[in-house]
Amino acid sequence: MPPRRVVIVCFPGVQSLDVCGPLEVFAGATRWLREGGSGDPGYRVVIAARGAVPVRSSSGLQVVPDADLDTIRGPLDTLVVAGVVRRVGALARHSRRVTSVCTGAFVLAATGLLDGRRATTHWSACEALARRHPRVRVEPDPIFVRDGDVLTSAGVTAGIDLSLALVEDDLGHEAALTVARWLVLFLRRPGNQAQFSAQLAAQTAERDGLRDLQRWIAANPGDDLRVEALAARAAMSPRHLARTFLREVGTTPARYVDRVRIEAARWRLEETDATAESIATGCGFGTAETMRRSFLRALGVSPSEYRRRFRTATPRGA
Repeated sequence: MPPRRVVIVCFPGVQSLDVCGPLEVFAGATRWLREGGSGDPGYRVVIAARGAVPVRSSSGLQVVPDADLDTIRGPLDTLVVAGVVRRVGALARHSRRVTSVCTGAFVLAATGLLDGRRATTHWSACEALARRHPRVRVEPDPIFVRDGDVLTSAGVTAGIDLSLALVEDDLGHEAALTVARWLVLFLRRPGNQAQFSAQLAAQTAERDGLRDLQRWIAANPGDDLRVEALAARAAMSPRHLARTFLREVGTTPARYVDRVRIEAARWRLEETDATAESIATGCGFGTAETMRRSFLRALGVSPSEYRRRFRTATPRGA
């Protein structure tokens, strides 16, 4: 079989990791196949830009493309769009799957490829994507979104997460895990499918006591996390804790707890075979119905629908 032909499209001002991240993943997977004596030739990656002229990234790094974008012809295995360029629509029609990194989703949306599909982009651009392309179902939270043969990812390092998922699709779990280890990365980062974990999405408190409380909440989502219990742990009155927490963390204790519990439940839905009832109990929701309401309010999907979309290929035991 011939190598899987991957074309990464770049443009002036591209973030260098949007190009180099996927490139390193596909190169690592090819190395893994070669060192294992596999007859599978892996991937042949081509960096393409208009005119094949050197492209300067947003950080100043100069990328020398392999080919002129206008000379690329199909068939392609994977098209990776890292930014705003022309001719993507034509190439997409001759590609087995089409992906975007960061604001490359705007290019796919402009071609109509995302009409009626779920998609994501960098968190700071999600609102603009939804406004400019109302037929696209923009999901601001995930690291990447798969809708059929079109995959979109969030900003910068999320392109690496997406590329690892493609390698896992093509070559299996062991290949993707090995590449992730070579790159000193998580195959699936601790924040699960979210661009931000609950701790990152909220501010970090100024005082040590509240930071310790935030860490304790994250480590113990199934415990009694009512304001009264948290106040006792922080040696504050409930009213004082609520005021201080809102001022320093940017949200109320109850909302922060709910986000942490949703994050913990998401991990279990993605990575384990545990039932909704046991997950709800272990994450502090009490009942599956309470967890369902929290998911619908925060994510717009039920726990069962979330598991269907994001469950890993090889879930672990509860």
